[in-house]
Amino acid sequence: MKNTIKNILMIFFPFFLVSCGSQNRKGFKAKEIYKSNTLIITRISENSFIHTSFKQTNDFGNVPCNGLIVKDHHEAVVFDTPTNDKSSEELIQWINEELGAKINAVIPTHFHDDSLGGLMAFHKKKIPSYSYVKTIELARENNFVIPENSFDDAVVLKVGDKDVIAKFFGEGHTKDNAVGYFPGENILFGGCLLKEIEAGKGYLGDANISAWSNTVEKVKKEYPDVKIVVPGHGDYGDGKLLDYTITLFKGQQ
Repeated sequence: MKNTIKNILMIFFPFFLVSCGSQNRKGFKAKEIYKSNTLIITRISENSFIHTSFKQTNDFGNVPCNGLIVKDHHEAVVFDTPTNDKSSEELIQWINEELGAKINAVIPTHFHDDSLGGLMAFHKKKIPSYSYVKTIELARENNFVIPENSFDDAVVLKVGDKDVIAKFFGEGHTKDNAVGYFPGENILFGGCLLKEIEAGKGYLGDANISAWSNTVEKVKKEYPDVKIVVPGHGDYGDGKLLDYTITLFKGQQ
């Protein structure tokens, strides 16, 4: 009997180790790794982090606003600034000191202050900024801080040995909303173009609601291997956020 049990264990124990190992490699447990009154940073993968700052609004209260940090080796790229210069200074310091990374670029994905409200803090640190050409036009029209470098369709930047992409697919939340993609980890930063599951339509003052679904369908087609999707507000998830946003604005006029 003892020999029988021993033989069974010899057969299944290696399988058990392999199974657990596979689960550990595949699963990454997100963890909040920094928190102050004005800034929260959450690690969502090996080399990607959501930064969350806050914007006080009349219609929606104190709104958490997401951006994304991607890192490779000792370099980082930031999508969207925190909502103001103070929070942006805090974020820059954290990336430099805690991540030990030099920020190669900041990429505001549209002209609202939950995307570029803290841009001056990056410029003061000589960190170059890149935005879709329409974002620069709208920032100038509204007397906001203007991103330094423009792209017509897309831009590919380097972070360490990896590529980082920012691309405009069409109008939706605004006329200029671009998205960011980190192919190394199949992470999409949708910004305010994408909604968290069960979210409402949010602020529509600058929106093109009739184009919104079609724009997101283009994003979905471009990045079929996406694993993590980060919206401008609320919880991150997977490709279901794309489907939810498409459905939310389908057939709108």
